[in-house]
Amino acid sequence: MATYKRQRYLFMTLDPVHIGTGGYRLGRVDNSIVREPGTKIPKIPGTSLHGAARSYAAQLYETPEAAGQSHDKIDKPDENPVCYTFGYIKKSKNESDPDKATIYSGVVNIFDAHVLLFPVHSMLGVVWVSTKERLEDAGFKVDIEPNAWSDDDRDIGIAALWNKSDKSIDRLNLGWLMVSITGKVTVTPPDDCNWQNEQRWNAIKKIVIVKDSLFSQVVNSNLEVRTSVAINPDTGAAEDGALFTYEAIPRATFLTAEVVLDDYGMGQEDNEKKQEDNAKEQQNGKPKKRLRPFPKDKTFRSQKDIPGGAWICPLCVVKAGFRLIEWLGVGGMGTRGFGRMAVVGEPTEVTLKDCWQGLETSSPTE
Repeated sequence: MATYKRQRYLFMTLDPVHIGTGGYRLGRVDNSIVREPGTKIPKIPGTSLHGAARSYAAQLYETPEAAGQSHDKIDKPDENPVCYTFGYIKKSKNESDPDKATIYSGVVNIFDAHVLLFPVHSMLGVVWVSTKERLEDAGFKVDIEPNAWSDDDRDIGIAALWNKSDKSIDRLNLGWLMVSITGKVTVTPPDDCNWQNEQRWNAIKKIVIVKDSLFSQVVNSNLEVRTSVAINPDTGAAEDGALFTYEAIPRATFLTAEVVLDDYGMGQEDNEKKQEDNAKEQQNGKPKKRLRPFPKDKTFRSQKDIPGGAWICPLCVVKAGFRLIEWLGVGGMGTRGFGRMAVVGEPTEVTLKDCWQGLETSSPTE
């Protein structure tokens, strides 16, 4: 029986993060970062998170070849948890047909990381800007004072402040933008998480809620932009015409990303009895079933224990890869001090049963 689970991660950038588009953005910088096509808000693509998680998990398990495009050098890929989690290609050992290969899809879907709270300089110091819709979509509870918020799209310049107790604070600058403070807001993390106990989350108390239509302008006006130049190795001076600029998501930005477990082969454990049953079915002409190489409590070669604990399921492999992003980073410009991103607390988890219960309790649409 297939197993489906959904986890939501909360990330905080420890350095500027640059996920380049490979092209140019007219009028701002030479090397721009990936954005949502509609809102133009920067994001970290799921492909970047997927590649980093796979590479780092493979290194942690001491089989770095499991992260490559070719898996010819992997010893027993069927028993490798990294291969099982992210997918692999197994070539035939039959000399008469060496080009024949079996492709196994991965069992995890890693989605884009979206900006949740964005740090901006103001006259009150650094504040973290978000929208009511983004926070609620991530499972946060947002309470704004009654009569302090309007859903009218024409009221684009209003905002709610985290400590609107001082009546003298009626305006606040977010970078170069000035907004009117209309009330107080309280933001509470989801009940089923431990994010509120994390030091990184408790460090941000200055939250400002703005309209969704203004959020893109606030974010894009306060991205980190750096300038670099190529150096001539012979003279030690700057190369002529080699000056270039690039942008990045700034440090202390909070993002959320979802990981879905789609383990269609669930139910096959890697033990002797099921391997024997598998061999008997092959003799009867049935196709070979894919075995689950879990649990794993030690690495492939030398380590007695897997750092961070045993891998019980594919989600543990993804989690281990995400944890190493805090050390090794994601995206480009890593040698220039870019890319590190920390996981805040533990991810929240929802099963397929929980999703169906939510649909059953919701009122039908008339």
